Amino acid sequence: MVTVPAGSTLLLRCPGEQPLALITLVEVGAPFVAELPPIPVLGPDEPGTRRFGILELVSSAGVTWVEAELRNGLLTRTGDPPTDVVQRRGAARRSGAYAATGTAELDAEPGRRLVEVSGHVEDVSTSGLLLRAAPADSVHLPPGIVRTLLHISMPWGDMTATVTTVDQRADQLRGTYEWMDPADEAALRDFCAAR
Repeated sequence: MVTVPAGSTLLLRCPGEQPLALITLVEVGAPFVAELPPIPVLGPDEPGTRRFGILELVSSAGVTWVEAELRNGLLTRTGDPPTDVVQRRGAARRSGAYAATGTAELDAEPGRRLVEVSGHVEDVSTSGLLLRAAPADSVHLPPGIVRTLLHISMPWGDMTATVTTVDQRADQLRGTYEWMDPADEAALRDFCAAR
């Protein structure tokens, strides 16, 4: 089963243009990528605009790339479907909404600076996480976050981890663990495995 969760950010790469970040409005699922129905998305286009390109499709099964068309807020797969998911998600993972606070380190000139952030972790695995957060005075994360020290409210208690940024868009940050207390590491492994 391939599931694209509501609130996911998908990238549509159109020839000669900057990649478009599109937010999914509802959860969409199908047994295979080739059977995915059109995905309602929030994008920057006016009604009636059509765009074609390569879609970076992030789903519960992993990441793959497909040809797609964006028209009237619907993202539709076109062309031949991919033969497989290219990047598998091998680490045990759990979705949810786990409250998080912390400090983000920015790679800002002339030197690095720190910004307090708060929000929630939407997806946690034994290798990394997806954080949806923002500073107190903004709705988006500042650009150029290098790493984040987070305190996350997990079912077994507070988990503290340092996360290195892998990808960052608007209020979402994907990262891998740089440091975590060994007790939290063991608790997280048991939590993610108990699905």
